[in-house]
Amino acid sequence: MAAAPQEERSPSLDDCLKLLKGERDEQRLAGLLLVTKFCKNDDIVSLNKVYEAVGTHFLDRLFRTGSGSGDGVDNRDVYLQISITVLAAFCRVPEIASSEEMVSRIPLILEVMSKGITTNMLEDCYELLYLVSTACEAGLMTLINSGGLRVIAPQMSELPDGSHAMEVAIKILQLLVSKLDCGSMTIERFLELSLVIAAVARQFAVLHNALKFEALHLLSAVFSSEYSELLHEPLRSMPDNNWADYMRTGVVAILQNRVAPSEKLHALILAENMMSILGEKWLIGGVKLPNVDIPADRCLLLVLESSHVEISVLLNDLAYKKYEAPIDNSTAEDILLKQRYLPIVFSLVEKIIKYISSAGENEGTLSDEAVFQKVIKILNETVGAVFEYLRDAKEHGIKKGTDLLASVRVIGSYLAETPVACKEQVQDLLDYMLSVKGEDESSPFLSTCFLLPMLCQITMNAEGCKLLAYSRGDVAVVECLIKLIECCGESVDEDRSIFLACDTIMNILLKREEISPPEISTFASLLKALAYWADGSNDHSVVMMAASICSLIFDFTSEDALQLSRSSLDSLARLVTRSLSSSGQDMSDTADLLEIIRAGYSRWINRFPTIMKHPVVQ
Repeated sequence: MAAAPQEERSPSLDDCLKLLKGERDEQRLAGLLLVTKFCKNDDIVSLNKVYEAVGTHFLDRLFRTGSGSGDGVDNRDVYLQISITVLAAFCRVPEIASSEEMVSRIPLILEVMSKGITTNMLEDCYELLYLVSTACEAGLMTLINSGGLRVIAPQMSELPDGSHAMEVAIKILQLLVSKLDCGSMTIERFLELSLVIAAVARQFAVLHNALKFEALHLLSAVFSSEYSELLHEPLRSMPDNNWADYMRTGVVAILQNRVAPSEKLHALILAENMMSILGEKWLIGGVKLPNVDIPADRCLLLVLESSHVEISVLLNDLAYKKYEAPIDNSTAEDILLKQRYLPIVFSLVEKIIKYISSAGENEGTLSDEAVFQKVIKILNETVGAVFEYLRDAKEHGIKKGTDLLASVRVIGSYLAETPVACKEQVQDLLDYMLSVKGEDESSPFLSTCFLLPMLCQITMNAEGCKLLAYSRGDVAVVECLIKLIECCGESVDEDRSIFLACDTIMNILLKREEISPPEISTFASLLKALAYWADGSNDHSVVMMAASICSLIFDFTSEDALQLSRSSLDSLARLVTRSLSSSGQDMSDTADLLEIIRAGYSRWINRFPTIMKHPVVQ
């Protein structure tokens, strides 16, 4: 009778350990090959036993043999593949991953990656780097300081879409971005990050799984960082503009599907940054990508609708937390978090307002009247919600906060384009809006700056001037102008605000017979500021604007009433002299101002003996 065939026995952990403890390298290598075949990644106990049996010395020799550049070693790639695969497996054990020996291997792994290796080997390298970086702070810092970003960034575009290597690479980059700050950034790192953004934007667009959201979170983290603005120029200079279309495709996909509100907020952060980088036109137009069909106005509508929803939710939550919910540490932290997000969605609305206001002037703007009307409707509803939030704050006597200042800013942007809109809300809240302060402000200033475009327009008629005077807004504008002059020339926006404030004050002064102008003391401070502004400028328009306002003020006061110092009166005299002695220059832009000065001069000169002493050529 024939003997029953003996069943073939599978190798056990003990068999591996015997081989690994063998005297010859061939035995140990065979043991490692068995480890890669049957040791499960989550079998921490077995991996620990294997690591102790093989020892770090043999692992280092195997790695050096595989990664060396010398001749005389056959199957070098095989040795390198085995060593990296085994090292990555061992890093599943947190104690091994955080060991000094494993951390010290990071620069060597990066060197191997930079030489060009197979996708499988690259995947194991990423796995190892990720596990060591998450296991200990020293691992992450070593990865950063050893040029991890420099090695990984150019490889991203070569990784297969949605591959495991891409997934782990994105997770590594999330860790790196969390540790980078302005102090550690260099030109090279900005260029490397721009490559990362372009590659990850593609994954954000083409994938439809969990990795899409990992890509979204990485992009959002980069654009929310303190150094994000410094990335704008490298991204504008990218030779391949497909990344912008990928970004728009991904944003549309997130906003038009049922996803968590937090994910939509991340998508809005991307949209806000894309408009800051490429302009508001990024919202409109076709996407030039294969197999992608997005209507030209889809992104605009989705971003605006989502911003409206987000603003309504944030404002309702903030109002409840601030005025109704019991205050504790968690409530205070939640308020700060929402106050940080609010300016982002407000910025989106402001950018869309700016874009819509140019409709018909620029190519690519909205041509569909139905879409245009829908946009206007959503904007009206959004601004209405902001007005309600400010009214609630006014009723509770709250005037200070970044959320309140941001609310005034978005309303100012809206009313700059439609100054007659929301008439009742403006009448009810103008005095309050002009009293709002930012967290770092000792007195209102920025709120007045934000409202200047609207104030300048409504004061062109008497009704607007009366409203401003009733709200003490004329005093606010004078104080704002004085402060703007004190920091004159620091930015183009400040120069623009100075002239808006000047126009507003001139509108008030020209209608002074119909309203009660501010007290003389208020104008005394303004006169000194205007003289200082003109003294420090060679700009003819500055001189004429300052002198015309001074002339209108002189109309209803006198040198004695103003009680100005001799030096201030001399400065004003020089200003008037300069303005009236400029008739030989090109006056096309300031002819109206010169007429105001000349007409007023004969009326008030006798009340200003100091100015009268200065020779004037008219």
